[in-house]
Amino acid sequence: MNQTIDPPIAAVEIPPGYLNIMGYVDESEVNGPGCRAVVWVQGCKRECPGCFNPSSWDFEINQLILVDELADKILSNPRNQGVTFSGGEPFWQAPALAQLAKKLKAAGLNVMSFSGFTLAELRSQNAPPGALELLEQLDILIDGPFVESQAINSPDSPVSSRNQRVHVFNPALADKITWASDQMEIHILKDGTRIITGFRGHLDLS
Repeated sequence: MNQTIDPPIAAVEIPPGYLNIMGYVDESEVNGPGCRAVVWVQGCKRECPGCFNPSSWDFEINQLILVDELADKILSNPRNQGVTFSGGEPFWQAPALAQLAKKLKAAGLNVMSFSGFTLAELRSQNAPPGALELLEQLDILIDGPFVESQAINSPDSPVSSRNQRVHVFNPALADKITWASDQMEIHILKDGTRIITGFRGHLDLS
């Protein structure tokens, strides 16, 4: 019996070809294998206690960006070997992220996503629209909601709670699962904005 996955309540419509994002950084080394761009999408209905990024829960428009513009931005930095989709919940914007992933993979980058959905939910007939299309583009998926009572902070764990699983769809990356749940980074942008990212920190855009 398939579990029904209800869409976000009063979700704001995003124009075709755009993503509604909360944040973006280049050259991260704590959000997946190697050096990579990270895209935090806006909107998540789970509101998990202890979530590292509660500012991403709201589905209201935060920053609209064209998929093509974001692809160009990611590819303009030669140090980016891949991209990670986080959030928020990436699979509520699966069609646009699949479009972005196709462009990046055609340029030789690998693509990874976090999701509060399990892989089984994403493969079910009740999955968010475009879920299978995005799954087809992923090299790695980390699935499952963050469960505070099962939290992990370990130099040997790439997941943040024990219920989560790493699914490696690209065998070439099987030996690249080396980031850890106790790592953090601080990025200082040109306008002075600081972004603190990593499993143990809250995403700080102040």
